[in-house]
Amino acid sequence: MSEVPARKIPLQPGDPAPSFRLPALQGNPNYVFDTSAGRPILMLFLGSATHPACRAALELVAAHRAQFDDVTACFFGITIDPEDAAQGRIMPQIPGLRFLLDYERVASRAYGAVPDGSDPASYRPHWLLLDRSLQVTGFYPIEEGARAFADLVRLKADQPADLWAPVLQVPRIFEPDLCRHLISLYETHGGSESGFMRELDGKTVYMTDATHKRRSDHQIEDEVLRRALVARIHGRLVPRVRHAFQYEATRIERHIVACYDGGSGGYFRPHRDNTTKGTAHRRFAVTINLNAEDYDGGELRFPEYGQRAYRAPTGGAIVFSCSMLHEALPVTRGRRYAYLPFLYDDQGAALREANSLYLGDGVVRYSAG
Repeated sequence: MSEVPARKIPLQPGDPAPSFRLPALQGNPNYVFDTSAGRPILMLFLGSATHPACRAALELVAAHRAQFDDVTACFFGITIDPEDAAQGRIMPQIPGLRFLLDYERVASRAYGAVPDGSDPASYRPHWLLLDRSLQVTGFYPIEEGARAFADLVRLKADQPADLWAPVLQVPRIFEPDLCRHLISLYETHGGSESGFMRELDGKTVYMTDATHKRRSDHQIEDEVLRRALVARIHGRLVPRVRHAFQYEATRIERHIVACYDGGSGGYFRPHRDNTTKGTAHRRFAVTINLNAEDYDGGELRFPEYGQRAYRAPTGGAIVFSCSMLHEALPVTRGRRYAYLPFLYDDQGAALREANSLYLGDGVVRYSAG
């Protein structure tokens, strides 16, 4: 479970919504709430569905079911009562409607629904409306659900235009010949299924799931080639990162050629790159396109900032904070090849070493450059 500070008062408009992990009813046992960014979210802190006002609130959600499709908006109900699920008082409907099981009051404390942190009798049921960046736009007592839904409709209609995400694009990091050479390594040796990291029972574990990520990776083993790649990153990209973000990257993690194949609709669903103990040291993610002209789709998108898509030219890089929610859109034609390292610094290296104790079996420990 996530450990987030308790609040004495509920969140108010303008506040950022804290992140947390909770089991989802009939779904992910470790749902990371902040991956739901990118569309308006209506939250309902129930306490227990036995409360008459909360039963009325759930009836209101059912009456407005059409508002929630996971594209234009989604709903999350938060319960602390195990009997709500056991007795069938709450039921998810995907897409759009989810219920999270907050039996340890992780989210309820963080959002100010339980002011003293533990006493169920002190629970303050309420509605909360978030925008696509997970900023609170409205707080409503449980009896004011009609006003919450009216504001949701307005928020959906008045979403701001797509914003520019705070990403850096830098051309000419790799020469065309080097790009072709990296692609040839993949085509000669092939790749293996690429997974992702999750936090389970305090350990960082490696998982694969084709519904979340469909990509193959080739690990670059040639030390001479790896040194050449590091030299280009440190000489051509790191100064631009310093200029744009006032950050001095001194370490590089991971040397892979990644392939998103249009034949299988290669993609990577929305995620963040530093949400586990084993990845907390990562500061900036780098995508260097190796063949930008040879495929359709495959762009990067940052849902908290809208639907705008980003694609670097061949040999060019896109750099962004590992804490930003992002996704690789499906490739619809051809194959997208990319070199995908992470940047961090000496402080991050110390954190990486300290957190190595939390790596589960099977986690790849990528070397640093």
